Amino acid sequence: MILPFTLQQLRILKAVASEKSFTRAAEVLFISQPSLSKQIKTLENRLDITLVNREYNKISLTEAGKVFLQYSERVLALCEESCRVLNDLKNGDRGNLTVGASQTIGTYLMPRVLALFAQNYPQINLKVQVESTRVIAKNVVNREIDIAVVGGDVPTELKKSLKVESFVEDELLLIIPKSHPFAIKKKKIINKDDLYHLSFITLNSNSTIRKFIDNILIQNNIETKQFNIIMQLNSIEAIKTAVSLGLGAAFVSSSAIEKEIELKTVEIITIENIKITRTLSIITNSDCYQSKAFEFFYNELWTLKNTTKY
Repeated sequence: MILPFTLQQLRILKAVASEKSFTRAAEVLFISQPSLSKQIKTLENRLDITLVNREYNKISLTEAGKVFLQYSERVLALCEESCRVLNDLKNGDRGNLTVGASQTIGTYLMPRVLALFAQNYPQINLKVQVESTRVIAKNVVNREIDIAVVGGDVPTELKKSLKVESFVEDELLLIIPKSHPFAIKKKKIINKDDLYHLSFITLNSNSTIRKFIDNILIQNNIETKQFNIIMQLNSIEAIKTAVSLGLGAAFVSSSAIEKEIELKTVEIITIENIKITRTLSIITNSDCYQSKAFEFFYNELWTLKNTTKY
């Protein structure tokens, strides 16, 4: 059977979907825009269906295009995997590895892990993707990421295609400014009622971490809807800065405030009889070829668990 498409056409469709522009897609692939447009038209003619909407100078995929893209991504991922397998056989310990991480982990934990790994295995080329847990899990399923560490819950519909292993416990700590009366009075432990008198700085209400924290507090009979939330910000860095400037209190991951604790720009306080922790997970695709580079990184993660403070 002669296939009605080429791998290059699949790469072009993927680039068009990603860039939402023929011009930018052509630049990414280092081909001319007329050549790219011709390839898309040829692909549509061979499949006898429209894949790309070209209305009002806006580029988007049709329903058929979206379905075909899903299979295209799987085909391209398998092609890349086959090249990695052959490179492993040819180069022995050398190889490429794509590592994924959810937002907070990718910002604060993963850079330390990657730095230590690069010291031990400088011959391995690492690529890193930092996205939401859902996007990272989907990319592991699609073989675009070899191994990932995430903090959020892996979507149920993706779990059946993944191996999910508990990795470490990440504690979410309550921090306050150095100027706060609790800090001045060196009050390290507060009760539940004290929470209603704090001014909170939080991530937006759709944040996975925000929802997780709220659920734990609600389970402990704390009415989070009664909290005095004075500010919602879109990054942990912005929240930490706001707290250090004396604007309010916040819950943040322990891995995100090591610098602030060392510089003594914030104080940690404990809620009596309540500890908020979440399990970080390692996710992999058990059906995917596991290269030497994968084995080295996987083993290094478990070694680092016992030697690195999270």
